[in-house]
Amino acid sequence: MSIEVKVPVLPESVSDAVIAAWHKKVGEAVSRDENLLDLETDKVVLEVPSPVDGVLESISAETGDTVTSQQVIAIIKEGAAAAPAKAEAPKAAEKSAPASAPAKSGNTADLSPAGRRVAEQHGLDPSQVEGTGRGGRVTKEDLVNSMSAPAAPKAAAPALAAGARPEERVAMTRMRTRIAERMMQSKNSIAMLTSFNEVNLGQVMKMRKAMQEQFEKTHGVRLGFMSFFAKAAANALQRHPIVNASVDGSDVIYHGYADISIAVATDKGLVTPVLRNVEQMSFADVERAIADYADAARKGGLKLEDLQGGTFTITNGGTFGSLMSTPIVNPPQSAILGMHAIKDRAIVENGQVVAAPMMYIALSYDHRIIDGKDAVLFLVDIKNQLENPHKMLLGL
Repeated sequence: MSIEVKVPVLPESVSDAVIAAWHKKVGEAVSRDENLLDLETDKVVLEVPSPVDGVLESISAETGDTVTSQQVIAIIKEGAAAAPAKAEAPKAAEKSAPASAPAKSGNTADLSPAGRRVAEQHGLDPSQVEGTGRGGRVTKEDLVNSMSAPAAPKAAAPALAAGARPEERVAMTRMRTRIAERMMQSKNSIAMLTSFNEVNLGQVMKMRKAMQEQFEKTHGVRLGFMSFFAKAAANALQRHPIVNASVDGSDVIYHGYADISIAVATDKGLVTPVLRNVEQMSFADVERAIADYADAARKGGLKLEDLQGGTFTITNGGTFGSLMSTPIVNPPQSAILGMHAIKDRAIVENGQVVAAPMMYIALSYDHRIIDGKDAVLFLVDIKNQLENPHKMLLGL
């Protein structure tokens, strides 16, 4: 029985997707729930699993093709077995080969499906790996072991001619193209302005140092800075609802909940998974959710629904060393909070000059609905909570 493989149902905000890579070839055996291909949307990379056990009979869309929701992209013959491998060469031929020079695959064609996937995922060249399988074939274990082995010194690259000016043209990925579109949309449709303040994080750092061990033992997750900022933002959004609002035509929509998008950097670009109802979450809930999202983002496991919605965004350029920046609002949201690097600076405290761990914070906002006064008061609210974290914990 032939079974159709279709593109998953895409949300309304995602019109189509691009086939990033096929992990199976026509004629190969597939197992139920085994990943057949990767689909790249403008938000995430989706895996398309096999619906049944069988053999991949045909493929109707190749790598790089644009596909739409529910489009048929392959046919699987259910319950069939893969074609038998080619007969081995006579043993006499094997004997004629020098015993000290085992054969190498040279490409992924001779690998098992599991080995091929390891090679593709990690960019390995099987021809550079010593095979321990039958007839010197490279196995999955050989590939895995080669990643932990010290790399052989590379031959020196040929020197460029004097005055050479090399260039390389690379097409944008689907995700990067969408990010570019969103940034231009933000720039062209929002009257964006940025306000700054600075925060003394001395009390937060003392609390983290005092409670870190017990917090991790109790909740199984480390206590980071992001939970303090997320909770402070959620509280401030409740007190300054205009910062949590969005523009829809000539209407302003006020959101009675704080769904905060947390910017996460990946190899393919910035993604913003959403923490929902942060005003109701504990510090442990926030830290656990952020850790799960960060892990999923690194492994390409974020779901489309993880990125849907969001009423406010927090981004932390400080993890890369940024001292100050003007973050860009993520439409249809109206504001974004930028965190930055913590630096010891001299400040005056009780008439004395002391060193304190200071951070500049920035709020970029849509000046069409948020006045400068509202933005400044929101930042001051964040500052007061972080400089007095015990009040934040008590809901003051």
